[in-house]
Amino acid sequence: MSSFAKDFSKAMSQAGPSQFQEVIRQELEDSMKIELDKILATAPSNELEHTKKDLEGFKKLFHRFLQEKGPSVDWGKIQRPPEDSIQPYEKIKARGLPDNIASVLNKLVVVKLNGGLGTSMGCKGPKSLIGVRNENTFLDLTVQQIEHLNKTYNTDVPLVLMNSFNTDEDTKKILQKYSHTRVKIYTFNQSRYPRINKETLLPIAKDVSYSGENTECWYPPGHGDIYGSFYNSGLLDNLIAEGKEYIFVSNIDNLGATVDLYILNHLMNPPNGKRCEFVMEVTNKTRADVKGGTLTQYENKLRLVEIAQVPKAHVDEFKSVSKFKIFNTNNLWIALSAIKRLQEKNAIDMEIIVNPKTLDGGLNVIQLETAVGAAIKSFENSLGINVPRSRFLPVKTTSDLLLVMSNLYSLNAGSLTMSEKREFPTVPLVKLGSSFTKVQDYLRRFESIPDMLELDHLTVSGDVTFGKNVSLKASTTLPSRLALQLWVHAPQFGILAFLELTNLVPFSMLL
Repeated sequence: MSSFAKDFSKAMSQAGPSQFQEVIRQELEDSMKIELDKILATAPSNELEHTKKDLEGFKKLFHRFLQEKGPSVDWGKIQRPPEDSIQPYEKIKARGLPDNIASVLNKLVVVKLNGGLGTSMGCKGPKSLIGVRNENTFLDLTVQQIEHLNKTYNTDVPLVLMNSFNTDEDTKKILQKYSHTRVKIYTFNQSRYPRINKETLLPIAKDVSYSGENTECWYPPGHGDIYGSFYNSGLLDNLIAEGKEYIFVSNIDNLGATVDLYILNHLMNPPNGKRCEFVMEVTNKTRADVKGGTLTQYENKLRLVEIAQVPKAHVDEFKSVSKFKIFNTNNLWIALSAIKRLQEKNAIDMEIIVNPKTLDGGLNVIQLETAVGAAIKSFENSLGINVPRSRFLPVKTTSDLLLVMSNLYSLNAGSLTMSEKREFPTVPLVKLGSSFTKVQDYLRRFESIPDMLELDHLTVSGDVTFGKNVSLKASTTLPSRLALQLWVHAPQFGILAFLELTNLVPFSMLL
């Protein structure tokens, strides 16, 4: 570790401000500025202005990183949100829709966070280009949803994609296929920041290139970067000039995040006459969501508290489904004029997420990131809406992919809806083993997608493949060794029968 980093670490561990701490901070900032200036000097003329904006943004984030003591909240200040600050969706929906819903829709822009790669599912390129249903990709389904809106209501709702330097080129190539759809599609890139050596607290990049050996030197700094990047791209001002007033922001891999007309109407025609600048959709926690960020009242503002901010002594309390009953879906509705105002005042406050990484060569680095929902406390008249679980349908793993590809859902105009034949309001809990992690392996192991309408829980481990016409019901556990316990339908008895088959490795389910 460098002497600067050692001294800084030692000084920051001591309680209370001191002149010594400030000297160390300043030395670190000066060293960082020198390194960033060297990197900027390698930028070609056509990239100079854009690179300069990125590095200025990073410099501000690094300054805050050195100034702030840590992400933890003062647990004693956390309060239950006021009753009217989180509205039930049923109450929003009960207001109905106005006759002029088209004019309301024409004020809307749909923004999808499209910076992620499909590497966690064994795919190359943007995650949004993975096929998820009937050979449709996440991006296909998004375009279909918005085109259906525009055709149905004769409106002009555009789609904006926030790409990263990892996804921009491949995404733009694909966009040509939508040139004849009734959807205007715009893109802008989130910033490109240098990774920091954990020991020296200096950037590992030596020049601006981000290909070949330098691929690991740079990273997109989380979706909280949307505010600055959107503003810097000029697209924010252009959309405001066109008369757009709100953006609906969501992760592109959340297939439940469709435009909701009732929420939009509530924004545009508030019952109390005072418009919300920021609405966060939350939904009830289940056992699978205990780590999700939750809305609280903190220093007289609605605030998103993430598990990384919770003091260790209170982590179990934070995970409690009975005490903290809701979590953030990352479906957000934000006023464009408010983003512009706050951005120009440099008044958007988001906690810094320090994300440690180990590169392929073994080097330990850190990434400084922010989350889009954390900015809720910076906006006026913010609101949470407790929406149905159906609006949170993320596809992060092949286990999630199995759910959305199955007969649990029907597809209409790009939107997935739960089958009416499903007797339970929730989806099954599915846990596919490591043999299914990569999409290619997952697809090879299913000759056809099983009937899952009556399934409650599925756990699969080991070398298991599924044949045609498989029907999974109740609670099903498929281990690779030991006993295979499987509930199957027994028509001759009109009941569910229980089978136990032993030592089948590999096992091919051909029912």
